[in-house]
Amino acid sequence: MSWTTFLNDTMGRIGALQKETPEMFAGFNAMSKAAKKNGALDEKTKEFIALGIGISTRCDSCIGFHVKSLVRLKTTREELCEALEMIGYMGGGPSIAYGAKALEAYDEFTKR
Repeated sequence: MSWTTFLNDTMGRIGALQKETPEMFAGFNAMSKAAKKNGALDEKTKEFIALGIGISTRCDSCIGFHVKSLVRLKTTREELCEALEMIGYMGGGPSIAYGAKALEAYDEFTKR
């Protein structure tokens, strides 16, 4: 699977939903902006948390979006793999399988 194509297709579907539910998206986007701002935790740490939740809920689009954000934030492969170890430890086999998807997305987004 191409993660880039998958996320582009997902954004198209989300855009169609956004046209039908603009008030909900206004609230969601405001919540996203507030949650991502730097505070006691920096944005990269928050994206790792979001990735862990995306993996634990088996949300492919969440995995793609948050890995893409982590790449934008200059996350190293070593940092990602260390986070995936903890996520796999806490979530067991299913989280390991979805963690492998996150690593695949990282490799695509960094052109490894």
